[in-house]
Amino acid sequence: MIYDQILVRFGDLTLKGKNQKDFLKALYKLMAVKMEGLNVEVENQHDRIFIHLLNEDVNKVVDRLNLVSGISSYSFVVKCSQDIKDIKETSLKLMKQIVTDKTVTFKVNTKRSNKDYPMDSMEVTKHVSGYVLANHPMLKVDVHNPEVNLNIEIRRDACYLYNTNIRALGGYPVGTAGKGLLMLSGGIDSPVAGFMAMKQGVEIECIHFESTPLTSIESAQKVVDLVKKMAKYAPNNKINLHMIPFKEMHMALLDNVPESYNITIMRRMMYRIATELAKRKKCLAIINGESVGQVASQTLGSMNTINSVTNYPILRPLCTYDKIDIINISKKIDCYDLSIKPFEDCCTVYVPKAPATAPKIDKAEQYEKLFDYETLVKEAVDNVNSISISADSDLDLPMLGLEVREVIAELRAAKLKAKENE
Repeated sequence: MIYDQILVRFGDLTLKGKNQKDFLKALYKLMAVKMEGLNVEVENQHDRIFIHLLNEDVNKVVDRLNLVSGISSYSFVVKCSQDIKDIKETSLKLMKQIVTDKTVTFKVNTKRSNKDYPMDSMEVTKHVSGYVLANHPMLKVDVHNPEVNLNIEIRRDACYLYNTNIRALGGYPVGTAGKGLLMLSGGIDSPVAGFMAMKQGVEIECIHFESTPLTSIESAQKVVDLVKKMAKYAPNNKINLHMIPFKEMHMALLDNVPESYNITIMRRMMYRIATELAKRKKCLAIINGESVGQVASQTLGSMNTINSVTNYPILRPLCTYDKIDIINISKKIDCYDLSIKPFEDCCTVYVPKAPATAPKIDKAEQYEKLFDYETLVKEAVDNVNSISISADSDLDLPMLGLEVREVIAELRAAKLKAKENE
């Protein structure tokens, strides 16, 4: 391969004003973390990043590059001097490598960021296209719909040639938008929502409501494995997962709440717990995978009733997404095969036959008076099990879950005994 560098272009952060330097600093740091361990040299410039390929496997570099939010696109480039003769000869060499076995149409595009260069963009284009056309018998010019583009970028230090512009994640570097708490189930939607939030600069921690033995421990293990997938995009390749013991709350809901309101009030309890945990973990928002109208709890009427228990901002990155679009993103981030494993979480294990699609706040509050939910919310938050999960961690949750349940049981028994002795 003739290419010796990858040119990386910035995304929306170029629109920032005086704080642009903070976004760039975060992007440089994120890039350094993702390229760690590879035989490359990263060169940071004020409007570009250049990755020098020092005999490194280019596929490994691209895999890492696709984990970096805050960049809009990248190109494989070959560097040459600003001398027009060198530009023409290098252009011909590149085109001979690209076009080898059939006649194709091409176009030369010149961008001159170095305005002191003695030739304007059109002159460079004419010189190069004429030379390449005369020395490559398989090329024809088509300025309207070319099959191959030869792009020339003349900068102050050198000239860079490339033929492809590959779309990257875009958005902002993870962490520049603050931290949010992702309500993570074992389904398709919530991991995609977490990814979309990170892509826009939000660092995430995850909360999962674990109801073993009402749900299987394998459903919780699936969540751990999904966090490992998302951790690849995190600034330090790690994400904190907070496992909430939800069994007691779950049983109280099943015993006291009419079936049609069960999911509504379950979600209200989840928001109460998530709000308290978000405060403790200094998260600025709660994130979930809801998409408007997808299920009964995601109608606007349901969302309004459920949201009324918290004053925290609720981010719904997927609120207008079609299910097919969500599935495509899930496959892209390698979560889909995990998400469809048939282990139910607490939101799906007891789905009402006729859930309320337009539940009322006053009615939900009336049903909530039937049991002591405030104590259950506090116990759930106080007994949270927090785990730091990295992209390469090997966590055996079934054994961990057993230990956690035993500890919680012992704590509860001790509290009951203390009350009896009062």
